[in-house]
This record gives sequence, structure tokens and C-alpha cells, in this order.
Amino acid sequence: MMRTLLIGLALVAGCKGAEPVVTTPPPAAPARPSWVGSRPVSDAYYVGVGLAAKARPDFQETAKKNALNDLASEISVRVEGNSLLYTLDRKTSFSESFTSNIRTSTSEQLEGFELVDTWENEHEYWTYYRLSKAEHARIKAERKQRAMDQATDLYARARTSLSEGDLKGAVAHDLRALLAIKDYWGESDQVEVEGRQVVLANELYDVLQRTVAGVRIGILPERCALGYDGRFKRELLITARFDGTGTAADLRQLPLVVSYPGSAGKVVEKRNTDGDGQARTLVQRIQLDAINPEVVVRLDMEALVPEDLDNGLAAPLVASLNTPERRVPIDVTMPRVHMQSLEKNFGEAISDGGAALALREELSTKGFRFVDREQDADLLMLVNANTREGGSSNGFYTAYLDISFSFRDRRSREVIYEGGRQGVKGVQLNFTKAGLEAYKKAVQEVRRELAPAMMDAIM
Repeated sequence: MMRTLLIGLALVAGCKGAEPVVTTPPPAAPARPSWVGSRPVSDAYYVGVGLAAKARPDFQETAKKNALNDLASEISVRVEGNSLLYTLDRKTSFSESFTSNIRTSTSEQLEGFELVDTWENEHEYWTYYRLSKAEHARIKAERKQRAMDQATDLYARARTSLSEGDLKGAVAHDLRALLAIKDYWGESDQVEVEGRQVVLANELYDVLQRTVAGVRIGILPERCALGYDGRFKRELLITARFDGTGTAADLRQLPLVVSYPGSAGKVVEKRNTDGDGQARTLVQRIQLDAINPEVVVRLDMEALVPEDLDNGLAAPLVASLNTPERRVPIDVTMPRVHMQSLEKNFGEAISDGGAALALREELSTKGFRFVDREQDADLLMLVNANTREGGSSNGFYTAYLDISFSFRDRRSREVIYEGGRQGVKGVQLNFTKAGLEAYKKAVQEVRRELAPAMMDAIM
């Protein structure tokens, strides 16, 4: 009975139809807003739309940045024909990157923008910003007025500094004034300065040029004479004065660069004037064979830029100015030499083939002047040389030369320099010829060392 019942239930279950499988459909993709598909256009707002791929870890920040860049591109920056930026664009001393950076920084000064909407799907993230044109104009006008007021105040401070002889301070104030209004270098709005209507950026740059051009550098003496009496050293007195329209003053703490050809390469020294507008420098150890040597004193333009300013903007402005400088020629007078020589070959005096004549020729090429009378000389040169036998072998004879030379100050008798060679070897077919051969070798060696050593000794 039980078996019959189970079979019946199984038949009933087999006859019943299969139940349908229920699945949950995926959520519908969010509809794209109209501003994603078509860029909004508005008379009242600047618009910025930005997109970023969600594969980026910073996709939200990237979309915002792109939207604001897009918004900034809508704000046109027109460079007016009589503006400073227009002028700088046409000066060869300014690069395209310099003036384009000014334009970029001007166009990216954004305030008062607002987020309108965002939208995203599985792969994209969009951001929509806008900026009221009226609000932007109001903010810009307020910011511009503050900048103009600051620049005008700095302009007045610069004139005060210049009247007090502080040119470095005047240039610093002028640069700060220019950079305070750098966002408006492309505009030509006029303001009143000292009772005149001027385009302020142009006026500041013109004043900067006139200020630097008014620097007058003086050097005393007007020729730098170097000679043995002064041990080839000379102190120069440098003066700096401003001579401009309506203003004349000694320039204190003015940075200067002094340069001249030195024996070890170009000498470059930095000096600042004192409270009286003066500085001193010592010219020494110059390059004696330099062609038309001179001392150059110029205004240190780099030192005029304050360290706290944007060097990428301030430095090109200063570099575009003509650098005031002064040059004085260097006159070198080499010492007069009276030479005495005692040269022998195995005790016999020699007149030809010795070292004295060769040494005289070498020093003469360096400007030394040889005189016949001792009382006319600055230096006394003494040369002593003699040979000695070194033996013979297989028909060849060896001689050794001992040579010494010295330079003394004629007045003090102080030894300035002394040197020589001992045991210079010569080999020939007899002792006399071997001695002369030793002289030849010694002369070559001494000539190479004598002139440089003498230069070091007297300078």
C-alpha cells in the first residue's frame, strides 16, 4: 500500500511543469546630462568642463583641474598694443617662455567659481564648473586696484631711496612694484603718478632703465701702471655716483664686479661701495702676455635682485638693462736688468756658446730691459758657470757643468731669485767639446724654468 502511494506521488511530480528561473537585471546606466554631451554656452558665465578616466587614482582631482583649465581658457587675455607685455614680446632679450608664463599666470587667476554638477559612469568622471562674468570682473577690479596702489607706493619709495644714494634699494622697490602688477602687464590702463597719467607698468620699467643708466662709475688713476718699483701691484679707487634728471648722489652699498686678466686665469672680485660711494681694489699678479689688458668695473646686476623675489621674472628684467661699466688700461713696465757673467769651460773663459746670452734673450722676450750701467738697473743678474772633467771611455770624454744665477734688488741688495743646475752632463770626442755640449743642455733646461720663475718672484 505504502509503495503504491509513493509511486503515485512521483508520477504527479513528474507531470508538473518546470518552474521559471528569476534573474535580477543590471541597473540601467545613468543618463548622460546634457552638459556632458554638449558644452554649455552662457552669456552670464564662463564655463569649464573636465573629464578624467576612473582608472586614475586621482580621477576626481584631475577632472577638477581639467575643468578649471578649461574655464580659464574661456577668459581671453588680450595684450594691448601699448602695454609692457607687448613691448617685452618684441625685445630680443626676452624669451617666448618668459612672456607666455606671464600670460599663463594672468589667465589662471581664478576666484569665485562654483561647482555646478558632476557625472560619472563605470569608466569616466566629469566635472562642471562655472564663474559669473560679473563676479569675475568685480574681483579682478578689486585685486587690480590693490596691486596698483601697492605698486604706486613702492614707486614712491624707490624715488626716496635713490635720492638717499641707495640705488640697490631703489631697484629693489621698482622690481617689487613691477611684479606686484605682473598680472596686468598686458593692459594699458592709465593711473596718475606725480601728476602725470601713465601706464604704470611701462612707467616702472622705463624708470628702472633710467635708474641703472644714471650710474656713473669712476676709477682713479685713469691708467693702471704696474712696474717693478710697486712690485706689479696697484690699488685703484672706484667711485659710484648717480647722475639723473633732478637727482645726484653718491651711491652707497652699490654692488660692483671688478675683473682683469690674472696670471692664473681671469680674476673676478666683488666689491660694495662704502657710505661715501667709494670702493678700493688691488690689481696684482696679472697675465703679462695678455693683449691690451684692462681692468673692468661694472655694476653687479645679479646682486640687484632681492633673494625673496621670483628670480625667473626679476632676473630677465634686470638682465635686459644696459650694464654700466668703466674700463682702464693696464700698462706694464718690466724691470731693467744689469747682467754680469763669469762662464768658463775647464777654467777658460768663453764668450760664445755660454748660458748668459741665452738667458738674456729669453728674458728680453718677456719684456725685461737690459742696461749697461749698474746704476740704471732695477735688478742685478749674476751668472757663474764652469765645467769639470768626468772621465773618458772608448774615445769619448765626459764633462759636467755647474751653473748658478741670481737676481738681486740693486738698491737693497736683497736676493729676489736664485737658481741653477749642478752636474749637467756632456759627452763628446774631447773634454772641451764635451764641456760645450753640457752648456747646450743646461741652457735648454734653464730657459724653460727661468722666465716663469722670475715672473713669480717679482710679482
